[in-house]
Amino acid sequence: MDTADRAHAPVVVAIDGPSGSGKSTVSRAVAARLGLSFLDTGAMYRAMTWWMLANEIDVDDAEAVAIACSKPVIVSGTDADGPTITVDGVDVSGPIRGPEVTAKVSAVAAVPAVRSRLVELQRGCAEPAPRGIVAEGRDMGTVVFPDATAKIFLTASEAARAERRAAELRAKGVDEATITAMAADLGRRDAADSSRATAPLSQAADAVLVDTSDLTLDQVIDTIAELVEQRAGHLTAA
Repeated sequence: MDTADRAHAPVVVAIDGPSGSGKSTVSRAVAARLGLSFLDTGAMYRAMTWWMLANEIDVDDAEAVAIACSKPVIVSGTDADGPTITVDGVDVSGPIRGPEVTAKVSAVAAVPAVRSRLVELQRGCAEPAPRGIVAEGRDMGTVVFPDATAKIFLTASEAARAERRAAELRAKGVDEATITAMAADLGRRDAADSSRATAPLSQAADAVLVDTSDLTLDQVIDTIAELVEQRAGHLTAA
């Protein structure tokens, strides 16, 4: 796409990466800096998982999950300053971050029917974004937005990711036993998300790899914001 085409194309920033790499924090900050909308697609999969558990669907039964996944009404707000997620009109931003949902979300996300439905919703969230959108997840650059303006694969060492996740949970008042269990679960989730048959976690061929292990948050935000501005051609910070 040449500069003239970029000047008229909607800005879509696809940020992928494993658990604990800082995708949500970085994506929200980049979106806020550049005046773009923000989409946390992981929250959508968590919302689906929460609904399955609340309605006593066996999440280890892929067929049962596939049959039920069309029922919940999942709405994701895209304001970077205050993103929201509701299921059937109920705010679930808190419950979806609990250990029960965390333990089961990879199984639900692996079901093709779930991914098909949520990919449709995710693309629908991007269409009305006034200036464009920053979408973070695990298959943004490879599946959901293959023609994204900029693609970033955000990663960090497993030790760094575990430490960050623990600090995040501790700040929310989560007990130490739960923190230890959830931090230790990062490796299992990485393996599950990377090996699933449908839309596995992987770096898009044209994505820029950003390893955040030894970078400050501000350095990561600066790096990605500059990349987006270069790729977009016409974008200026809000």
